Amino acid sequence: MLRRVHDERVVGLFYGQRALCIGALKPLNYVGTSEHSYAKLTPFKRLVHTGNAFEQIYLGSRAEADKVLAYVGRMHDRVKGTMPAAAGVTAAGTPYSAYDPELMLWTVAVIADSAQTFSELFIARLSDAEREALWQDYIRFAELFGMPRDAAPQSYPEFRAYWRTTLASDEMFLTDEARYVGYATAFEIPLPRRNQPGKKVHDLIMLGSLPPRVRQLYGLAYTPRQAAAFKAAVGALRTGRRITPGPLARGYNTRSFELVAKTERWRVANGKPTPQIRSDGPAGPGIEVVRREQLSRAA
Repeated sequence: MLRRVHDERVVGLFYGQRALCIGALKPLNYVGTSEHSYAKLTPFKRLVHTGNAFEQIYLGSRAEADKVLAYVGRMHDRVKGTMPAAAGVTAAGTPYSAYDPELMLWTVAVIADSAQTFSELFIARLSDAEREALWQDYIRFAELFGMPRDAAPQSYPEFRAYWRTTLASDEMFLTDEARYVGYATAFEIPLPRRNQPGKKVHDLIMLGSLPPRVRQLYGLAYTPRQAAAFKAAVGALRTGRRITPGPLARGYNTRSFELVAKTERWRVANGKPTPQIRSDGPAGPGIEVVRREQLSRAA
């Protein structure tokens, strides 16, 4: 089921950004990743690398998946530390590790919810049995990265209960950097000028797909007019998917991912605004605000 869902290119083009936007709400996950990132000036280069790596696991051979997992394992071995400052109810000094089962569960949960969301929006609603099979595949996916199986909800209904409870909890908190990066990941993806009309549709769908609690925490308005436009855009994409030949609709998204990385490189090389995290940023420690008029929509 996981391979079937992620084989749909339209799912691959949306799920990762939504997952990262929601994932940033958990301070230990976000800070642990940020503190060990070497790509703060080119964040989308790292995200493109992650997207390509995950597709090798979802869709590739066992040898390809094992190669990716070995590389990720070496990276995760270095990801451990403590919270440098308090973030909501998460106290300063709280330890984190890439191998913390609770943090690993949150990482796979945001992926699982996002992929299912876009699969059901654009393709068709999954049956109860398919949803269960998909969640069981995600448990196996997380195990490949080192998460103990007993750390995960053992059934799809249990996963949904965990998801609702976690999203509603006071553990969800956005640091200033997480707010900026989570928003930029979902709504500031670097694309060439010719792609900007399509990006407006992308941003609308991303906004409408977010749970109300997530929009609330980011301060994102969602009006009845936007909701109606979201419904129309999803309907158009679903119709388009039905008439798209299988070979075009399914497979890797490498070309689309690389376009994002290429656009980011061009912007950096030419001094154009693009999302970055800088130590001298004007919005606070570690942040450079770009395209301020866009970010003001989230304020």
